[in-house]
Amino acid sequence: MAITVETHVEATAAEVWRAYTTPRDIMLWNAASDDWHTTAAEVDLRVGGAFSSRMEAKDGSFGFDFEGTYTAIEPEKRIAYVFGDRAASVEFLDTETGVTVRVTFDPETEHPADMQREGWQAILDNFKKHVERWGARRRNAAAVSGREP
Repeated sequence: MAITVETHVEATAAEVWRAYTTPRDIMLWNAASDDWHTTAAEVDLRVGGAFSSRMEAKDGSFGFDFEGTYTAIEPEKRIAYVFGDRAASVEFLDTETGVTVRVTFDPETEHPADMQREGWQAILDNFKKHVERWGARRRNAAAVSGREP
């Protein structure tokens, strides 16, 4: 049975999409806790294109590669991919106050479903913080310079 996690991001669809699909941004938000980080990310954002993220414990004790292949891309709307023998999809749902990001994935069998849900939710929560912090900085810089954000 698939697991779903979601968050609501107060930002435009373009900002949310960019942060979710840009390697530099992925390296800033893709961690479930402060003692982990993503040291490398690659994105070939097209059907059949590959993606990868190298996730490592900051103390160097453990690391792994999360990689797969895109199976569907609808800009600012949906991404689907396979990773190993599992699949996932990411929906970007416009709302009046931003974008709801909903991730549905096939769980693996090694860890309990609750643990997997919590880990994926924590990563998504970091994504929300990253996008909203970036958007606030951009708006503040625009206000100081007198330009549109």
